[in-house]
Amino acid sequence: MKQIGLVAIGRNEGVRLQACLLSAIDKVALVVYVDSGSTDGSLELARSIGADTVELDLSIPFTAARARNEGFFRLLELAPDIEFVQFVDGDCELVDGWIELAQQELGSKPELAVVCGRRREKFPEATAYNRLCDMEWDTPVGEAKACGGDSMMRVSAFEQVGGFNPALIAGEEPEMCVRLRQNGCKIQRLDAEMTLHDAQMTDFDQWWKRSQRAGHAYAEGSWMHGNTPERHWVKDTTSIWFWGLVLPALAFGTAWFTHGWSLWLLAGYPVLTYRIYRRMQQDRNWPAKDAALYAISCAMGRFPQLQGQIQFHQRRLLGQRSKLIEYKTSNPSIEQVKISAKSTK
Repeated sequence: MKQIGLVAIGRNEGVRLQACLLSAIDKVALVVYVDSGSTDGSLELARSIGADTVELDLSIPFTAARARNEGFFRLLELAPDIEFVQFVDGDCELVDGWIELAQQELGSKPELAVVCGRRREKFPEATAYNRLCDMEWDTPVGEAKACGGDSMMRVSAFEQVGGFNPALIAGEEPEMCVRLRQNGCKIQRLDAEMTLHDAQMTDFDQWWKRSQRAGHAYAEGSWMHGNTPERHWVKDTTSIWFWGLVLPALAFGTAWFTHGWSLWLLAGYPVLTYRIYRRMQQDRNWPAKDAALYAISCAMGRFPQLQGQIQFHQRRLLGQRSKLIEYKTSNPSIEQVKISAKSTK
């Protein structure tokens, strides 16, 4: 696979990083790991496995977009003839056969700039939150508007649009895909498993922060590209404001004047939940239990998403840079990782 390089990014991923790098090291010409200030020995671990490493400057705010860009530049510096680059998050493992399939698809279809497949949750039954992640990754195959953090890209197309926007704290992949499509490129989602993701989401607070981050991404994406013909994420942003603020404000704010009748507006939430539930059953053919869990999460998620929207606009108006919204916990077993990595030599 001399045409393909891989960029992995991470911060305090521990055993997840080990699994990520070991799944990739023999499948591509070169692996570059970009570290965003880990304190658990991730850099040493990556080097022991055989990856080239980039340690981000601590004086500049971290973002996944910035990390991917710097990894890409390092990859081309070491291997300038690379044609395709596989991006992967440090909490994901490559599925056997994906690299070959993605390369074949990009190689045979010059109009494609990006190909991606199905990201699966490694332990979907461990918690309801993990299960929600696994369902979220289950998106339609075929031509797509956007990809996620795991995807294979054509180097020339990536360079033409200037890569990811390093200032974005979330939603950087769909934002770059907007620019790619404006440049005449296409994104394809293949009917194949691509990576295994290890979310390790165990509590409500993690779910809330992850939803908050999504709301921030919707707000920033629509602010940047909402005036384009496709109205990027405008509908999603409007929905968040309506369900997260406007409807409850009307229901409670006019309750005194309407003698409580306005509280019936809150019936919109179970209606919304049921509509999502039915759509998931009909469009995705999900079991009732999964469709219900997903629908409840989507309806409740409007509130943390609203928080993320407000956070973005507040900082935008104040001229402040957005800060990372992190929901994951560090893996404490890095010493075991080091021992295990030495045993693989």
